[in-house]
Amino acid sequence: MRVLTIFCHLGTAVVGERFMARDITFQNSAGPSKHQAVALRVGSDLSAFYHCGIIAYQDSLYVHSNRQFFINCFVSGTVDFIFGNAAVVLQDCDIHARRPNSGQKNMLTAQGRTDPNQNTGIVIQKSRIGATSDLQPVQKNFPTFLGRPWKEYSRTVIMQSSITNVIDPAGWFEWDGNFALNTLFYGEYQNSGAGAGTSGRVKWKGFKVITSASEAQTYTPGNFIAGSTWLGSTSFPFSLGL
Repeated sequence: MRVLTIFCHLGTAVVGERFMARDITFQNSAGPSKHQAVALRVGSDLSAFYHCGIIAYQDSLYVHSNRQFFINCFVSGTVDFIFGNAAVVLQDCDIHARRPNSGQKNMLTAQGRTDPNQNTGIVIQKSRIGATSDLQPVQKNFPTFLGRPWKEYSRTVIMQSSITNVIDPAGWFEWDGNFALNTLFYGEYQNSGAGAGTSGRVKWKGFKVITSASEAQTYTPGNFIAGSTWLGSTSFPFSLGL
């Protein structure tokens, strides 16, 4: 099992409350062989990012804790490149896997919820999931998945997004054998594209194809991060619902 050493090769760390950034690129130039290389670590409550780039290889974006919102951002990486235990929504973002080292698999997310009562999780909504230009010609050699469970109650929802054929038909991957496969929650709702089909997805107890709009509404910014109470003050664009 891979153990995350959080502050190794850290780029930018954000704490406090109501941090906002726009038109900024956060990049960690450590290559794919440098193991963890965080470009941006966010622990700021009510933080928002607009039109930003978060670029690295392994563990690019560490959504550490609290409520976070990303709109119209570009996030790229290889292994577990969006990870942590915040309550976070990435909306209208471009999320692209890069070419990793030989023998590696790409994992878009590794969510770290440790207790079923925690109101945390990673939500990707109305976004575009694909591959960078260096991965596209060789993507058959590097299986790419939507995520894997870092912690026992890992929770990730992909909704209303376009997914290219870079994503393996199974969709999701295990962390270590059967660990968390019965206790995680991985949901998909109304996605489109060559990689969005759910017939070949994993058969884990914790995986679900969401069919109810009312259930999907739970994971929108308005509900999941109480966006109606604070996103307006950012002056950034956002959509509260489906």
